[in-house]
Amino acid sequence: MTPELGTLACTAAGGLVIGVEAEVYRIAPEDVRSLIFAGRPAPVVLSRVRHVRGVVTGEVTIEGHAALHPAGRAGSRVVPLVSFQRVARGEAASAPLFPLLPEVGL
Repeated sequence: MTPELGTLACTAAGGLVIGVEAEVYRIAPEDVRSLIFAGRPAPVVLSRVRHVRGVVTGEVTIEGHAALHPAGRAGSRVVPLVSFQRVARGEAASAPLFPLLPEVGL
């Protein structure tokens, strides 16, 4: 069994929170709906807050996009489609993310 890379969890508003290593990424509720019902890729954003000489500044950046792959695999992290749907519908509190390992030839 491969180790968990992170977790996927639903917010109270219907968005998703993706924890990967020390970073926390988000997918907005409207983007989750577009991803599930229309199959459109959803932006995955990261908020950064900085404190410079007592002044708090921040920025939100799009770090990538989440997409549903017909084979159930995409990118460098994977969550089973059934688990993703349960979390997005609020039926499960969270689901593990696993690293997508390269296929090894026989």
